[in-house]
Amino acid sequence: MSHLNDYSAIISIPIQWGDQDAFGHVNNTVPIRWFESSRIAFLDACGLGEMMTGEGVGPILAAVTCNYRKQIRFPDTVHIGARTTNIGRTSMTVEHAVFSDSQQGIAAEGESVIVVFDYATQRPIRISDAMRAKLVAMNDHHEPRA
Repeated sequence: MSHLNDYSAIISIPIQWGDQDAFGHVNNTVPIRWFESSRIAFLDACGLGEMMTGEGVGPILAAVTCNYRKQIRFPDTVHIGARTTNIGRTSMTVEHAVFSDSQQGIAAEGESVIVVFDYATQRPIRISDAMRAKLVAMNDHHEPRA
């Protein structure tokens, strides 16, 4: 799992039998759900979920990509890492990697673009200095590009 050392938040999920499709491997939609779970763990770990809710704003997903490297099959356990790679004015890019125990390697990689969103006005808002500081602090091994 050393492939995930540079990730700020890591979650572990056992593969469920029902995650597979008719071809006997994990369906292509499942890693996207894992990305979501790792993204939420990342936001919670740096206190942004609570911070944004307290301010009446929250994250909204603008885009997600996934590159499938290897088939994942039951039984297995995967570890999903999340880290910010870019922090913009109103959005951040969160990079994800899925590490398979049984294959001892990265099985999928992707990115999510998260916008800080004011749900009352239905508009993106600027990432506050406090929020930016928390995001930078979470990246112990590398600092996100500004």
